[in-house]
Amino acid sequence: MSIVNITVIPLGTGNTSLSSYVAACQRELEQHGAGLKYELTAMGTIIEGDLERILPLIQRLHEVPFKHGAARVSTTISIDDRRDRAISMAGKVNSVREKLE
Repeated sequence: MSIVNITVIPLGTGNTSLSSYVAACQRELEQHGAGLKYELTAMGTIIEGDLERILPLIQRLHEVPFKHGAARVSTTISIDDRRDRAISMAGKVNSVREKLE
């Protein structure tokens, strides 16, 4: 199981607002991310699932801004791929919260 954080940044759009591009990426995720858990955050999207399923989806998400007129796209990806035991987005957050108590 993997947890991936992805931030897709369209460049050369002529506008500082990116929410329409983010919404388009979320629609792509809804259409092609069946069986994967994901969470939109203020700075990107976190996706949880098998890395073999997530990597092709990342490519699809990277292409979305181009389809909506962006001249350039910069995508940042962080992958947490743990093989010794199962991990989850909620489990990682809960682990930190327990240590704060």
